[in-house]
Amino acid sequence: MKSIACLYCEGTDAKIAVLSKEKTGIRIVRTASLTMSRASQSTAQGRTNALAEIEKESMGSLTSDDLSFDSLEASDGVGQHHQLEDTSDVALFNSALSGLKVTNIDFIPIVTEPTVNYHHYEGPLGTNKKKLIQAVVADILVSKGITAEPDLVDIVNTNDKTSLALFLEGDIHCVGLINQLANYNNKRYLKIPTIKSAELALSYYVSKTNKFFPEDFSLIVYIGKEYSKLIFLEGQKLKHIGSTLDIGTKNLHTYDVYFSKILLEMENGGVPKLDNIIICGEDRSENLILSFFGTFPEANVTELKFDGFDTSLLNEEDAQNLALYAMPISVGIEYYDEIDKLHVGANFLPKYVQENQKTFQFAWHGYLLVALLFIATFFFTFHILSNVRQIKDLDYEIERLQQRQAQDQALAAEINPLTVKINAFDATQGIIDSASVGAGLWNKNLTKLSDFMERRRSFWFTKIEPTNPEELKLTGYALSRSVLTEFAEQNITSILKNINYEPLREKSAFSFSMDFRMNGDTTKAK
Repeated sequence: MKSIACLYCEGTDAKIAVLSKEKTGIRIVRTASLTMSRASQSTAQGRTNALAEIEKESMGSLTSDDLSFDSLEASDGVGQHHQLEDTSDVALFNSALSGLKVTNIDFIPIVTEPTVNYHHYEGPLGTNKKKLIQAVVADILVSKGITAEPDLVDIVNTNDKTSLALFLEGDIHCVGLINQLANYNNKRYLKIPTIKSAELALSYYVSKTNKFFPEDFSLIVYIGKEYSKLIFLEGQKLKHIGSTLDIGTKNLHTYDVYFSKILLEMENGGVPKLDNIIICGEDRSENLILSFFGTFPEANVTELKFDGFDTSLLNEEDAQNLALYAMPISVGIEYYDEIDKLHVGANFLPKYVQENQKTFQFAWHGYLLVALLFIATFFFTFHILSNVRQIKDLDYEIERLQQRQAQDQALAAEINPLTVKINAFDATQGIIDSASVGAGLWNKNLTKLSDFMERRRSFWFTKIEPTNPEELKLTGYALSRSVLTEFAEQNITSILKNINYEPLREKSAFSFSMDFRMNGDTTKAK
C-alpha cells in the first residue's frame, strides 16, 4: 500500500507525518515540524489577524499615514484569495520529505477552523448519501444563511440524537502547499485522496486507543504553538467541539486561561463534569498536568500515548515526541481504518482538486467527444477484428484446399502410371485378341497341312514364310508331281508358282513354291 503524508497547517505551524501500512502494522516513516512564513496562513485567519492588528493600532495614537487606505490594503493582502505560498515554505516542505519519492506518496491535507465549520443537523438521515448532503446544504442555508457547496459538505454521527455536519469555506492552504510541492518537483499534481478534519480524527484516535465508561465525560486538550483545541467525548462518542483558542506555547502566560475556556465550553456543550482529561500537542509538561489536577481533582489527567507503531526509521527524539504530531498521526490512523472498512469518518474532496488530478481535463463536450471516439474506436476495432477473423478463416480454407490439391496431385501422380498400364493392357489385349483370331486360322490351316503331309509321306515343306497376315509362302519337296496336283486341288486358295526337278539321293524329286491363303475355307467342297 502507498505511503501517506498527512499535512496539518495552522497559522505559521505545520506538522507532517508520513505513514505506511506494513504487514506487521503501521510504520511512521517521517515526522517534521515546520515554521511557515506569515503569508502561509489561511485566508480567513489571515484577514482576521490583519483587521485585528489595525483595530488594535487604531486604539492608540495613530497618524493619518497609519490610517491610510494603502496600509489597509497592505494588511489585507496577507489573506488574499490567490496569495501564493512563500517559496521558502515549499523548499522547507520539500526538505522535510528529502529521501522520499513524493510521487509515490498520497497527500492528505488536514483542515481545522476557520476553514471547517460545524453544524448540528436534526433531520432524517436516510440511506442515500447524495440526498442527505442536499438536505444538509438546505438546512445550513436556512439556519446560517450560508450557501455550502455539496462537495465541501459531509456529515457524521454523534452520541446525541442529532448528527454533526461539516462544511468548508475559504482557501485550503494545505492543498495549495501540496500543489506548490508538485510544481517544485516538476509534476503537474500530487495525489490527494481526501481532506480530513483535525478534530474528528483526533477524537476518533482517542476513543479507539482508550476505553471509557458510557457515563464518562472526557476532554481532549491539544496545545499548539499558536492555537489550542478542546474536544469533548461522552463515552466513546463525540460530544462537543469547542471553539479554537488563539493561545498556545508561544503566547501562553498562565494556564488559568485554559480552565476558564474549558468551563465555558462545558456549559456550551452540555458537559456536566470531566472524568478524563487527555493532553497532547506542544505542551505536555508536568506543570500543565498538575494544574489540571488542581482545577479538576476528580478527573484522570493523562498524556495521549502513541504506542504500537513501528518507529525504527525515526530518531530517538522524534520517536519519544509523537504527541507533537497527534493531529497528522490521528488522521493517518483514521484513513487506514476507513480503507479497512473499520470506520466511516468525514471526508472532503473539492471539485477543483478532483479536476486538477484528472489525467485528461475536459469540459462536458470534451467527455462527449471522448465517448464518441471510444464508441467509434470500438466500432472500427470490432469490424477490423471481424474482418481479420474472416481473413484467418479464409486463409485456413485456402491452406486446407491447397493441402487437398497437393494430395490430389500426389494421387494423380500415382494414377498416371496405372492409366498408362491400363492403356497398354488394352493395346495388349487388342493384340492378343487379334492374335488369338490369327492363331485360330494358323492352327486350322497348319492342321490341314500337317494332316495332308501325314497322309502323303512323299510331300513335305522346307520353309513356311508368311507374306501377309492371310497368306503364306510355302516351299518344299515332293517325290511325285501328282502329290502336288492333289494338294493344289484340295486347297483351292493355294496357287502353285513353280515346279523344278531336283533329284534327292538318286531319287526323283520336285522342288516347288506356292502361295497359300489362310482365310476362308481352303478345302475343296466334296
